[in-house]
Amino acid sequence: MNAAQTILNFLPKVRGKYQSNEPLSKHTWFGVGGPAEVMYHPQDVEDLKYFLQNKPHNIPVCLIGGGSNLLVRDGGIPGVVIKLDNKNFRQIEIGENHIKCGAGLHNTDLKRLIIKHHLGGLEFLCSIPGVIGGSVKTNAGCFGSEIKDVLVSADIINGLGQIITLPAKDFNLSYRSSFFPDDWIILALTLKTTPDTAENITKKLKEQQAYRFAHQPYKAKTAGSTFKNPQGLRAWELIKNSDCANLSVGGAKVSEIHNNFLINTGTATADDIEQLGEKIIACVKERTSITLEWEIKRLGIKK
Repeated sequence: MNAAQTILNFLPKVRGKYQSNEPLSKHTWFGVGGPAEVMYHPQDVEDLKYFLQNKPHNIPVCLIGGGSNLLVRDGGIPGVVIKLDNKNFRQIEIGENHIKCGAGLHNTDLKRLIIKHHLGGLEFLCSIPGVIGGSVKTNAGCFGSEIKDVLVSADIINGLGQIITLPAKDFNLSYRSSFFPDDWIILALTLKTTPDTAENITKKLKEQQAYRFAHQPYKAKTAGSTFKNPQGLRAWELIKNSDCANLSVGGAKVSEIHNNFLINTGTATADDIEQLGEKIIACVKERTSITLEWEIKRLGIKK
């Protein structure tokens, strides 16, 4: 009996779906990484709650979102990987000057909603890859705005299956960081909006899209910004000025368009990408005495 089957034998019966040895390369933008021993797709919040309250405590659990800011190592992830990709986790409630979004809603799907309902202030979120629930833990942002600027509250479920609504201040959001225990799972976010015309919103969205097309690798196998910007500095400039712009390891290389993006050229392993990142950190540290910090989340075990 393999490890995945052993785990499945101890997991509660759910209405959602279990998959054994699911390749996580199919669920990440880098297109690399080993399997999840078990992947769990909950049917809805109650199904997830039942799972968390009845699973064995010694089986590790983690959550992945849209896989846009994630590097899964080649040995995969032991235990259970949860993915909230059922339509029940993409529900929308529109109120006065706010919108409540299910955690599984893709950021790009916000475009249609904010244009249709004249909801200004969320344009920046529409250009961030991934799903809306993943934006809190890293306080995702771009174009001068961050999730902390628009977050009102979040519904979370903890490792005990308890559902709690928390105000934004409880997350202690700061640049690419937050207070966010590992056993918390975002279920929904309530975001504040400002009235605006469909024309103005559409214009902002097009301008932001045009900027990304011109300054960032588009349709490449990448996970976005690799390193956090040190205070007052830009990671891409540090990488370029440290002569790292042409570095590569195996099938992984530094993007020519934006040096803070790493690219899977098609043959990279997760180890290639991680080694390249560590090589850049060492090089920048040697040249500038500054230690770059990973912005990309790395999960799993090495092969």
